[in-house]
Amino acid sequence: MLKTLKDKLPIIALVGVGTLSVGLAVKLLKTTDAFKSAEQVEIESVRDSAVLGLIAQPADVRADALANIAERENGIERDRARYMLATDYINRAQAEQALPLLEGLEDSYQSLAGYILLRRAQAQAATGQREAAVNTWTALTEQYPESAASAEALYQLGLPADDQTAPANPNAWAQLLEKFPAHPLSINVAFRELANLDQASSGNAAGGTPDSAALPLLRNIAYHGLESPEYVQILNRLVSEHGSSLTPDDWAAIGFGYWETQNYGQAGDAYARAPGTPRSQYRAARGKERGGKTQEAIRYYQQLNQTFPDSPETATGLLNLAKLRSEFVAIATLDEVITRFPDRAGEALADRAEILDQLKSPDSAKQARASILSQYSDSAAAAQIRFEQANANAKSGNYGAAISWAKQLVEASPDDDLAAEAGFWLGKWQQRQNQSDAAREAFEQVIRNHPESYYAWRSAIYLDWNVGNFETVRSFQPDIDIPVKRMPLPAGSPALQELYLIGHNQTAWNQWQSEFINPQMPTVSEQFTDGVIRLGVGDNLEGIFMVSSLSWRDLPEEVSEYRALKETSTFWQAVYPFPYPELILGWARERELNPLLVTALVRQESRFQPDIRSVVGAVGLMQVMPETGEWISDQIGEDSYTLSQPADNVKFGTWYLDYTHSEFNENSLYAVASYNAGPGAVAGWVEEKDFASADEFVEQIPYPETKGYVESVFGGYWNYLRLYDPEIANRVDAL
Repeated sequence: MLKTLKDKLPIIALVGVGTLSVGLAVKLLKTTDAFKSAEQVEIESVRDSAVLGLIAQPADVRADALANIAERENGIERDRARYMLATDYINRAQAEQALPLLEGLEDSYQSLAGYILLRRAQAQAATGQREAAVNTWTALTEQYPESAASAEALYQLGLPADDQTAPANPNAWAQLLEKFPAHPLSINVAFRELANLDQASSGNAAGGTPDSAALPLLRNIAYHGLESPEYVQILNRLVSEHGSSLTPDDWAAIGFGYWETQNYGQAGDAYARAPGTPRSQYRAARGKERGGKTQEAIRYYQQLNQTFPDSPETATGLLNLAKLRSEFVAIATLDEVITRFPDRAGEALADRAEILDQLKSPDSAKQARASILSQYSDSAAAAQIRFEQANANAKSGNYGAAISWAKQLVEASPDDDLAAEAGFWLGKWQQRQNQSDAAREAFEQVIRNHPESYYAWRSAIYLDWNVGNFETVRSFQPDIDIPVKRMPLPAGSPALQELYLIGHNQTAWNQWQSEFINPQMPTVSEQFTDGVIRLGVGDNLEGIFMVSSLSWRDLPEEVSEYRALKETSTFWQAVYPFPYPELILGWARERELNPLLVTALVRQESRFQPDIRSVVGAVGLMQVMPETGEWISDQIGEDSYTLSQPADNVKFGTWYLDYTHSEFNENSLYAVASYNAGPGAVAGWVEEKDFASADEFVEQIPYPETKGYVESVFGGYWNYLRLYDPEIANRVDAL
């Protein structure tokens, strides 16, 4: 039996907004307009708020504290406390105690005025005051018609009462669909109405659902129902039954839906009928290419080139097109890229060199690579050439040349992904050459310029930081501060900001769905906000993806905004969140495992999605294979378990991670590699491979998936350490 979190995890401190978070947020507010809506929320009031420090506590635990604040404080603290306490009472089936707290609250707590009326109606309905609830819902729709709270009121007004068959307002659902088409309840209504139409048509001798009734419902789901499990089926039905009635904008929405669900062939077909933009024409071509329609893809890439000759999408399209053509035609296509798109010329020259190698023209290939270094020295292609040259020289023992090539890479391409790895090996090679001061500077530069990198952790180890290494990280017990208070979001209304700050995650999600009107082409701040709100409702896979994929932005103004976001701990805490802290950290301590190593492994395995299954059948947070689960159950004598349940899954997963450590004398490198590839395979590598250090072993792991897995898990561990261990966070920040 697990003890309480307080007894079990003394290393964890749940804290408010740290000075680092606040300082960086203020810096961001001063340096970018990304947080325009956050100007309505005082940063200092967030830091000093006692109420916002309670959002992670269970309702019964925080009840007395909220009641005291509601009685003794004034202003926003009192209003937040009253609203949160009233909502807690409603959720705990104590609605009669909520009504006095909500009385007149909308007058002072105006950012949530609509939601205050919504909670009042909810409490009235729960206490048997049906007529009063209907009156309050109606008043809400009249007084705050633009509030997303009105969407919930309209939904309730469209539902029949328990003792009636007719809704209080027969037109309410039509108003809901018209005014709030993206609200989750509108999607719910659209599915219900479709089901009713289908049921009616099934009894109709003529058969078939009337187009005039079904089409707008299908359209609404296509535009706004991406989160629905039946979404792809709806797209298929819309295309097959109503294709001739769809507009170009409809096809763009359908293409986006297919693309987001990774049905690329169908996405290409849909984008081909969408409005002619560089993005839609590129996706039409790329979708057809990925769908196996090569000749059609070639045609659409050519059309993209003719219609939008100067767009960035055209450069990417031509690079893709070259891979679909014969060698000599491909070279001509790449020459076009070199001439017309200087920012992609390095990449085109690298592709050109590969083709020349295939054509047995090594001198021409060498000349192309030399041109990359001389003319496009800061390109990713140049970084790749320098990295390969550095490694080749190091392998032959020529460390002087390896150091020279690595220095060139770091200096010419400091932001390239390879710069962190090259900088780390630069430090190691300099150590071998007894250049200790230069090595220290190289390691510090890796941490300074690439603090999120796996190689930043390796560099910290060589700088003698207390961060645990492969041999000691299992038993290392870092201090952990998990921030409770949240910083304002970079996009969204005052209502969204308040709902997010007080931890009302599901309501904030509903509010955001009504506000987020451009999911196909979000701004940087909108995409970041969407990711954070997703994390709040447990959509961790998509939430982490939405935030981390901001790195793909390439327009200068978007890159600037993204870089400003990266300066905040809020950004990194979204990329490396802390769901299930009691469960994961509790079992880590039970198994005497480093809690941040376990957290990083869970993140890598499942992105904290408890219901996820891999293509090979691995289940849950730690992706336990069913046969492995059976074996573990025999070892620990536990017959009753369900791997899809987080508690059982983490219990079994941490047991197995403990087991892999015991198999390799507590070496976490081998243990983590074994978690992915199996102890037998790793034991074979350890026995067969001749490596000088753990870093060489990682480089020689023969399974690319396992090599990437090891670097990702330990890179994740390092990020959790630099974000949630105050000592390491301060040390990184001081560089």
